Amino acid sequence: MSDSTQLAFLWQPVPGGARLLRVYGDTPCPVVPDAIEGIPITELGPYCFSAREYPAVPEARRSGPQALFSHAAAGDFVERITLPGTVKVFHNAAFYNCRRLTELRLGPGAPASLELGSDLFTNCRALERFILDAQPTAPTALKRLVGAVSADVGASFAPNGQETARVFFPEYFEYLDENTPAHIFNHSIEGEGYRMRQCFDGFVMNFEEYDRAFDQALVSETPASLCRIALDRLCRPWALTPEMAESYRAALRSHAQTAAAPLIARQDAGALELLCSFMDSADRAQVARRCGQVGWSEGAALALAHAPRRTKTYDFDDL
Repeated sequence: MSDSTQLAFLWQPVPGGARLLRVYGDTPCPVVPDAIEGIPITELGPYCFSAREYPAVPEARRSGPQALFSHAAAGDFVERITLPGTVKVFHNAAFYNCRRLTELRLGPGAPASLELGSDLFTNCRALERFILDAQPTAPTALKRLVGAVSADVGASFAPNGQETARVFFPEYFEYLDENTPAHIFNHSIEGEGYRMRQCFDGFVMNFEEYDRAFDQALVSETPASLCRIALDRLCRPWALTPEMAESYRAALRSHAQTAAAPLIARQDAGALELLCSFMDSADRAQVARRCGQVGWSEGAALALAHAPRRTKTYDFDDL
């Protein structure tokens, strides 16, 4: 993570705080502080992290080392962004075209009523996860954040940096079909990801309802999506019942190689060890071979460690 003292900012005062217009610095992982010149940062301005700059603001102010203003932490340069919990508003297109952005972190105290503009994450094709510094039982802005992304996206609850729960929301699609003679439009939604994004009691994640949606996901979702849902829940099994844990394990056993492929690609030892713990021997052997092919000896060892030990037996009647 970057040190926020190595950043510079373009901002403007607004009622109750500061609107961040631009972040400058040489790190692709900026950590935005709680305040600028003692004023809490409460808003992200339009196109704040986008390569496209918002038109000049007459009352804009500069803070931070002058030398840093030559390089914006924006567009394809940024990979992870950490925001303070003081931010209450994301204005339109704040992350537009951040094509390499993989994580967005919200600090402690981020309001569940976070106001979101339009086109926030347009073309953020690498976005993998929202990370919230909050307990899984707390009201958070997660419902609004995942509602702003129709593509695959995950989320983690990580109070004080310790991840306690993890979920995955698969992609969904919305269509407007015109009934030409009557000029009536029918709105249809395809994909279980939409229903899973509704699994909240107010702004609190309802894990039981989320898990119940898995039965329908088994019918409509791809094996890759099923594996991501199941692995995220099993890796951090917050409020997970034994029955649902077995349902997730069964899905992973049915698609063992599909589940293992991304873990091998990113060399995720913890998740691979969990997966191998309930794989059958043929799948474990295949995983070990694939790990060997990419030169990941630790992964191969993890797969082989779960293989049943062979013991030599003797028939004393033959002696």
